[in-house]
Amino acid sequence: MILVDTSVWIDYFAGNRTAGVSILKSAIADSEDLGICGVVFTEVLQGIRTDEEFDRVQMILDDLIYLPQEKSTHFLAATISRAMGKKGKTIRKPIDCIIAALCIENSIFLLHNDRDFDFIAGKFPLQCYGGK
Repeated sequence: MILVDTSVWIDYFAGNRTAGVSILKSAIADSEDLGICGVVFTEVLQGIRTDEEFDRVQMILDDLIYLPQEKSTHFLAATISRAMGKKGKTIRKPIDCIIAALCIENSIFLLHNDRDFDFIAGKFPLQCYGGK
């Protein structure tokens, strides 16, 4: 399974040609299991301007496998954030630590276009596609 980060979805829906979008398109063509979590769902939808596009994107995202977050996910996210800070790598968005923790807990790959995940993967067992 692959959890697709907001950074890739934004490029995908904007029609941008990035490595992450290419990987996503291949995963879709190969009928890979694609996952989503609440924070990615929220981030993607909140940036949409028109009602028609909002409805279209919501229908696409609704077909993905939803990964719920437990208390343990948030504890691991806090642990990741603290550990990265001690290494001098402040993670810019706490949501990224939650996404990373969810992937680690569920042993799934993360498809992203955000350097903070690369930093996390250097210290924690986060399996990634893409990156900066």
